[in-house]
Amino acid sequence: MTRGYGAGALVILGLICIVSLVGLFVAPQLISRCLFRPYWLVRRAEYGRLVTSGFAHADVGHLIFNAITFYSFAFSLERYMGTMQFLALYFAGLLFGNVGTYFKHRSDPNYSCLGASGAILAVMFASIVYFPSQRLFIIPIPVPIPAPVFALGYLVYSYYSARQARGRINHDAHLGGALTGLAFVAVTNPGAYRNLLTVALG
Repeated sequence: MTRGYGAGALVILGLICIVSLVGLFVAPQLISRCLFRPYWLVRRAEYGRLVTSGFAHADVGHLIFNAITFYSFAFSLERYMGTMQFLALYFAGLLFGNVGTYFKHRSDPNYSCLGASGAILAVMFASIVYFPSQRLFIIPIPVPIPAPVFALGYLVYSYYSARQARGRINHDAHLGGALTGLAFVAVTNPGAYRNLLTVALG
């Protein structure tokens, strides 16, 4: 069932790339203004950073990895779901993905993070529910990787990276984003899980 043409995903990908590249190479202060700082969220009413932090990245490698992952899942998912529902999923992942980060770091005035990972994980896991048989080609791995395997590997990596607490990448948002994607599909189209189980058990 095709309901959209990927316009929302294209706009989001464009904004992520533009904001991140401008912040990294032209105006570094833009990155500082986008940072999510849990300690100051309520104290200084920095609620807008729950969203702006998802459009900036810590470095080029962080941007490229997130952009490729988003590209791999988002366009086909939007065409299936429709633009409005896709955008609702994306921003739900962005917001709820930060819940765990807030509670973990709300007492640390020096902690800050950024990245679209929570939203991208919401898109990834929703896409896996709808298209459980899809496979990805990841350079330099020479064989296609089943999407569920890639997603689980991504979560394991995120858990390890969050425990290391290095850099400003919001690894803590990954699990929250993944759960948001699964919950979003369960609420909006619970029947999709029947197909997932059929493929998994077949």
